[in-house]
Amino acid sequence: MMKFTQVASMLLLGALVVTSCGNDDDLPPVQASCSDGIQNGTETGVDCGGTCQPCISEDTNLTGSMTEDRTLDASVAYTLTNTFSVEAGATLTIPAGTTITASVQSGSETNTYIVVQKGAQINIQGTSSNPVTMTSANDNPGDWGGLVIAGDATTTEGTDAIAEIGQIRYGGTNNSDNSGSINYLIIKNAGAQINAEAQYNGLTLYAVGSGTTITNVATINGEDDGVEFFGGTVSMTNFYSENNQDDSVDWTEGWNGTLTNAYIVHTEDGFSTAVEADGNNGNPSLVNLTAVSSVGGLALQFKKESGATITGLSLQGYTTSIDYKDNGALTNVTIDGETSNPALSYVAPATVDASLFDWVNSNNQVSTQVIGGSQTSDLTLDASISYFLKGTLSMEAGTTLTIPAGTKITADVEAGDETSTYIVIQKGATIDVQGTAANPVEMTSATETPGTWGGLVIAGDATTTEGTDAIAEVGQIVYGGTNDTDNSGSIRYLIIRYAGAQINAESQYNGLTLYAVGSGTSIEWVAAIDGKDDGVEFFGGTVSVTNFYSENNEDDSVDWTEGWNGTLTNTYVSHTISGFSTAIEADGANGNPTITNFTAVTDVNEGIALQFKKNSGATMTNVLLTNYVTNVDMKDDGPVANIIVDGTALTTVDDDVFNGTAVDVATFAWATGN
Repeated sequence: MMKFTQVASMLLLGALVVTSCGNDDDLPPVQASCSDGIQNGTETGVDCGGTCQPCISEDTNLTGSMTEDRTLDASVAYTLTNTFSVEAGATLTIPAGTTITASVQSGSETNTYIVVQKGAQINIQGTSSNPVTMTSANDNPGDWGGLVIAGDATTTEGTDAIAEIGQIRYGGTNNSDNSGSINYLIIKNAGAQINAEAQYNGLTLYAVGSGTTITNVATINGEDDGVEFFGGTVSMTNFYSENNQDDSVDWTEGWNGTLTNAYIVHTEDGFSTAVEADGNNGNPSLVNLTAVSSVGGLALQFKKESGATITGLSLQGYTTSIDYKDNGALTNVTIDGETSNPALSYVAPATVDASLFDWVNSNNQVSTQVIGGSQTSDLTLDASISYFLKGTLSMEAGTTLTIPAGTKITADVEAGDETSTYIVIQKGATIDVQGTAANPVEMTSATETPGTWGGLVIAGDATTTEGTDAIAEVGQIVYGGTNDTDNSGSIRYLIIRYAGAQINAESQYNGLTLYAVGSGTSIEWVAAIDGKDDGVEFFGGTVSVTNFYSENNEDDSVDWTEGWNGTLTNTYVSHTISGFSTAIEADGANGNPTITNFTAVTDVNEGIALQFKKNSGATMTNVLLTNYVTNVDMKDDGPVANIIVDGTALTTVDDDVFNGTAVDVATFAWATGN
């Protein structure tokens, strides 16, 4: 009995064993962990050392110190949460297409940056189609500290100087020191403020040596500088800076490398400079520097005894070209082989092609073009391009200048060239200004100072008391003939600012100057603002103007002579500054022009409203004059009856007939912004 029981038990156990082995295929396969330090599942090696995909053992949070070589993975999104320091002897390699995003809390920005310490290296391997990007999660300027590199080259601060950030040590005696290479890198939203005197930049280079290669770098929307060199000998090629709010390029401590092909864009107010140099003069070289501003500002500033050798300089749109803040020697800076001259604007065609930076994929690039010279074929401008007027732009007979809605032309004038900087439509040429109320055409001055350029001049073939082919007081322009219906083109919605340059004691330019322009010409919705001389002046001719606005033109708002006999309809004149001459000045023979719906207002309770010289006069309807000391002045005692107001000739200059209905100033909101 006992033996039977033992045999039965053994048979049952065997059956159970056989049954268990028979179900082994139903168990789930062992999974590759990729992170447990054991070769398992489909791994052919241990974790990231084999074929395990995806490899999840890498920490994507960049923070702390890196003491061994490391290569990032472009397929991984990296987050920078604090200081990430590449220590001496280690190399950080960043392949094409990698993105690193700084994620910061308010107040921690000054701890959030990448630093390549002295003796370490960085290897950024971006391409034009796949640049490396360093940015911030908040996408705001000043969110983080950017990329900092410390080297062993010379600096005026000596060996093992301590940086203004992070107690970083930099500087030595090895000017050929190699901190690695950078190619195709975009840095956005850097420039965190450390304290009132110190800020991070997009790219900060402390005593970096010439063995380091830096090409194709873009810094965008930084709160401080785009790039700053603290001494060192490193050079950079192909640098793009867009709306960095302090300086686009800054150097100090004797940097003496070379910056080649730099393109700087300013479209936001409040920046400091395109280039700022400080400290001792290491005489670095700038080769092909193009800086473009749509908001004025200062281009180049040199502090203390700093300087540079600059070739291929193009500045467009800046109010001030060069500033020597501490009265350093002009000879410390040479530009295209000559001693620098702050009186020059250095406006020139771009020396760097903006398309060189198409890889940046910025939607904020400013297209610019310098215009001027004699044009013998039609010229059509483009509203997407910012134009800078250099000297005289003369449209010759048989040509047409077409200016589409929204176009802006800025006179970028060098001191002494005010009277040679203007646009002239010669006799036999035409202009077509196609502005709209929503998008007027604007002609202005880079310095935003009255009298800094000559405005728009049009010469026609209509009659004038000066006869046929008279010679204008400006530019030897020929005008006048016998065709009173002559057509010089059309103008709609045009703003002219800061014109009125003085030619001599007797002659000045105006905002809009019309020499013997014929009635076939259409001119409506024109505003002349802040001119040094007249808003508009007619020299003979038969042209009419409708809807004209004049604000603070310092001589006459409307002026005519030489027998002009067209019509001026719907005019509003505003004087809010002292010292102007008149709202209307008429001179010479009486061509009896017609003035309909004319309102002139002064806020300073002074001046003459209407002045008639010699035998001039006009037929006027619905005139309102407000706050002028004198309404009518017959300077040469001409016949007062030549002024006809609302159908009745004046009998005295004191006739109370200028109380008409005001022209609605709101109709000129397109020009005033009110």
